[in-house]
Amino acid sequence: MLNSVVDSIKEKLEGGNEKAKIKGTVVLIKKNVLGSSDFNASILDNIYELVGKHVSFELVSATVSDPNDMMKGKVGEQAHLENWISFPSSIAAGESTFAVTFSWEEEQGVPGAVIVKNNHHSEFYLKSLTLENFPGKGRIHFVCNSWVYPVKYYNYDRVFFTNNTYLPINTPKTLKQYRKEELLHLRGDEIHGELQTHDRIYGYAFYNDLGEPDKGPSYARPVLGGSQEYPYPRRGRTSRPPTKTDPNTESRLPGIGLDIYVPRDERFGHLKLSDFLGNAIKVLAEALVPALNALFDKTPLEFDTFQDVLNLYERGIVLPDCPELDEIKDGFPLELIKDLLPSSGEHLFRLPTPDIIEEDKLAWRTDEEFGREMLAGDNPVIISRLQVFPPTSKLDPEMYGDQRSSITASHIEKNLEGLTVDQALSTHRLFILDHHDTLMPYLNRINSDTSSKIYATRTLLFLKDDDTLKPLAIELSLPNPKGEHLGAINKVFTPANDGIDGSIWHLAKAYAAVNDSGVHQLISHWLHTHAVIEPFVIATNRQLSALHPIYKLLSPHYRDTMNINALARQILINGNGILEATVFPGKYSMELSSFMYKNWKFTDQALPADLIKRGMAVEDSTQPNNIRLLIKDYPYAVDGLAIWSAIQIWVQDYCSIYYTNDETVKHDDELQAWWTEIREVGHGDKKNEPWWPSMNSLSNLTNTCTTIIWVASALHAAVNFGQYPYAGYLPNRPTISRQYMPEPSSAEYEELKRNPDRVFLKTITSQLQTILGVSLIEILSKHSSDEVYLGQRDTKEWTADDNALEAFKRFGNRLLEIENRIIEMNKDVGLKNRNGPVKLPYTLLYPSTSDFSRVGGLTGRGIPNSTSI
Repeated sequence: MLNSVVDSIKEKLEGGNEKAKIKGTVVLIKKNVLGSSDFNASILDNIYELVGKHVSFELVSATVSDPNDMMKGKVGEQAHLENWISFPSSIAAGESTFAVTFSWEEEQGVPGAVIVKNNHHSEFYLKSLTLENFPGKGRIHFVCNSWVYPVKYYNYDRVFFTNNTYLPINTPKTLKQYRKEELLHLRGDEIHGELQTHDRIYGYAFYNDLGEPDKGPSYARPVLGGSQEYPYPRRGRTSRPPTKTDPNTESRLPGIGLDIYVPRDERFGHLKLSDFLGNAIKVLAEALVPALNALFDKTPLEFDTFQDVLNLYERGIVLPDCPELDEIKDGFPLELIKDLLPSSGEHLFRLPTPDIIEEDKLAWRTDEEFGREMLAGDNPVIISRLQVFPPTSKLDPEMYGDQRSSITASHIEKNLEGLTVDQALSTHRLFILDHHDTLMPYLNRINSDTSSKIYATRTLLFLKDDDTLKPLAIELSLPNPKGEHLGAINKVFTPANDGIDGSIWHLAKAYAAVNDSGVHQLISHWLHTHAVIEPFVIATNRQLSALHPIYKLLSPHYRDTMNINALARQILINGNGILEATVFPGKYSMELSSFMYKNWKFTDQALPADLIKRGMAVEDSTQPNNIRLLIKDYPYAVDGLAIWSAIQIWVQDYCSIYYTNDETVKHDDELQAWWTEIREVGHGDKKNEPWWPSMNSLSNLTNTCTTIIWVASALHAAVNFGQYPYAGYLPNRPTISRQYMPEPSSAEYEELKRNPDRVFLKTITSQLQTILGVSLIEILSKHSSDEVYLGQRDTKEWTADDNALEAFKRFGNRLLEIENRIIEMNKDVGLKNRNGPVKLPYTLLYPSTSDFSRVGGLTGRGIPNSTSI
């Protein structure tokens, strides 16, 4: 095929040595469009342009080699970007187009790459280069999407390839060396010292930058990763110097320090950066004013009534004039928001009303809604089918004694609608939200070393005929005060509606919700999406060329992940950061997530495998995905399985284009290096686990890629974007409990009789913690205005392969069908878990492939391609 193209070129060009003029179009973003602070960069770049320091492009042949340069593709003459100083046409926000004209001889063949040299003062973002009418070939498109820094920063050329796709073995010989060298530059294994903004290096490090031991023991945090005690996925390397106190802890950036290193191409785009920082400042500033207002209330830092909570959403607040404000501001503990506090007398705009109280302000308190949210709330991935009664524990009895449940048949049989416990078990009618084994090993430390007072909880539920879940009992457990090895002290509470029993039951549900909220944030959300995906991001960029089909398949699902994770390490999950201030484990938060990583298995992250493991489904070859749900109206699972199936078909169709049999998978050197590095380095603390699939078949490759895409896109959407709709009203999803269940005859018990709402609010998250927590999840629940959703690509010409483009189009059509089906199911009144008492339809797995989805904000729906916020 390439020979025929070369022959055609010969026919098009006049004379054997005459050069053709090839017109090209370049799309880029100048640094100065990103903010007024970069205005000087624009002036200096113009000066550089005037003195002859241009931006140059050199085409590299894919068909003709240069014997004087390691048989690499022959390089053409330099062509300069035209009219930099003038006002180029704009095609999108911040983007500009420029012309470039190449001189190209027939003997140079067909371009397959381009060398770009930036001789200006500052960097620019290069989106693409397009040759519209290349003789004999037509349109040739280069997808770049990369920051190009001045040449002084590198000792190598910046090379970009056309949007053709090649397995390593099929790569034109002229491009193979360029392909290998580019990966070596991205690994940067020979580069030492702290990484700088212009660096493009993808490397690995432990989570050793969360603490600040130089400030004192209370600021120190254990290193996560690299040990059996604290295993963890790896994060992106920054190579900052160690702290003075502990050489194993990496020093942190001072203050807010949002400029933490990630490879520049992994950083937020200018629209996302504006959205993220703008919203963060707005939300936190809005939230802190009422917090300070509370300091002058008759009960400082406490809500007196539920109406006090509702006031955060129903009306604005004016901070009273107060001379002590500056003193409060100076002493505020969180550096991130210390400088955002307004002056006294300023007006506060109200917080957005969470969906959970939009239609009915009391329905969240019902038992039906309590059970429904385990199937369709912000953490629908924990509930499991009870298979043994009473519930048992997997904790080591030598360390923790008897941890069996104290729930008996007499506690629950009165609510089993005529069934015995054995009958309910055998007919798959009993379910459990079990946070017992997760928390019991940490209870003594949390309860004695933080402000929290929590229990390990087990919540039993009964599946009614209408597919709703009815709570049966909640067990609150504490370690034996005489020693953990002596087992647990359990208390069992059962449903009640009125009087003191009703108030106690409401508190019992709150303790269970506190546990579920903390596990949701630390495990379901942070660990199982953000943290576990980052090693895949790093390995893909280190081992798979941009020409590789699997790189093209997976790279959209890594967008912004390293950046948001780096920001999280700096301001959210760090020692004494916002998460520790707002979630019950406090300073043990990340240590707890390390404890839970010990149970993580990559193969269990596939949705069908997860549902079967939790007993929520059974294998059934007659059903789609070969499984049958035991709760038919399980919105997360129903919608999730449809999305999973669509992803799986797309991945199978795509991979089959390039891998014709298992042998092509086995002999793909880049693919094998990628998979080895993920297992042995990225998830190195798990490298000896037998469950890792071998990368020896097309089936294993497609299952692996399907799982990666599922975790990065749909799973993250399901556990992230419902945070504000459900937990924005914190009484529904409290994150901290500050006192134990009142004991009969105690003063707290008598107060519970007199004023149950006040005791409830004094028990759960405080006013300041509520406001900080709600502000945080408002930020995390928002889609950015430049979001790219599942079934979309930010570049239409992401590949030149028509077969791949057609398969991707079919994928988008399937997602549209799923959207329409979800809309219809949400209208079905017979599916009670779809809306529930709060009348909140389940839309978290609504793909949003339509153009109108790019509006951003608190939409409560849509599956972004990546774990991007």
